Amino acid sequence: MSTGTSPAAGLGAWRRGRHVAWLALIPVLLLSGHAWIPDRFGHLGSLAETFLPWTGISVPLLLLFAAARRSASVAVAALVPAVLWCSIYGGTIADKRADGGDLTVVTHNVNEHNPQPHRTARALAASGSDMVALEELGDDTAVYEAALTDRYPYHSVQGTVGLWSRYPLSDTAPVHIAPWPRALRATVHTPRGPIAVYVAHLLSVRFTPVSGFGTSLRDAAAQRLATTLRAETSPRVLVVGDFNGTTQDRGLSAVVHGLRSAQEASGAGFGFTWPASFPVARIDHILFRGLEPRSAWTLPATGSDHLPVAASVQLPCCDRKGSPGPIS
Repeated sequence: MSTGTSPAAGLGAWRRGRHVAWLALIPVLLLSGHAWIPDRFGHLGSLAETFLPWTGISVPLLLLFAAARRSASVAVAALVPAVLWCSIYGGTIADKRADGGDLTVVTHNVNEHNPQPHRTARALAASGSDMVALEELGDDTAVYEAALTDRYPYHSVQGTVGLWSRYPLSDTAPVHIAPWPRALRATVHTPRGPIAVYVAHLLSVRFTPVSGFGTSLRDAAAQRLATTLRAETSPRVLVVGDFNGTTQDRGLSAVVHGLRSAQEASGAGFGFTWPASFPVARIDHILFRGLEPRSAWTLPATGSDHLPVAASVQLPCCDRKGSPGPIS
């Protein structure tokens, strides 16, 4: 009597689960072809790009099925999205944080309906950053002013956004991206020279059964902000805030063009920020140009429905006249 595995048994391992193996095509098509998903109806392209990193869940699910059914075909099929996902996001999940940096910035959508504004304000005051940018300020603005003023003697509030700084501000003004103030620009005069800082809260995204993933108002605000950024002459720029979208979202491509994400350049992992109770997307950002990123991270929940995000950057030296020196 033979104790070896029969050819039929080996063939069965390839036959089992063949229909499930075809499901591996879904994440493969999304990862490789998301730019081709039309955005005209329901903004499905933006929706897919917002949650694209989550296609990676398909790999362990396929492998679990392959183990349970002893299906060789499903196990091999799972390798295709696994390799593709790692080629796209492998650099993102790596820990790129480094020591150093001479300027730290925190940005936080504090939620105008935050049930614990005093707790949020205390957490921000204790963050140890050099600048704090806040979005969605409302009736509790005075709470944040009272908590932050001692550490940050310079500040400007424009509508629902504000900037608090250890260093002097000048040229503060609203940036008109919506019918009401939701963005500002300021020059921050650091010991190593000035930086143009933008704080923005792009309009919210809504999902309805009729219109689908509604990004039209947000995208229009993004275009207005992008126009302002293109006209910016400062060689050193920080753009922070709640963009209500990821950097992969095509609706924000005009804003992120020419800028780098602190999280992608010097963070660890995706740094998801929303919703705070179980973050599934990074819609709060710190973008820059003319600066050297050192590290980026998320801060603990504060009572808002967003997590605060922080980044540390290295500033190039100034020449004797106070202008930024060469960027290394």
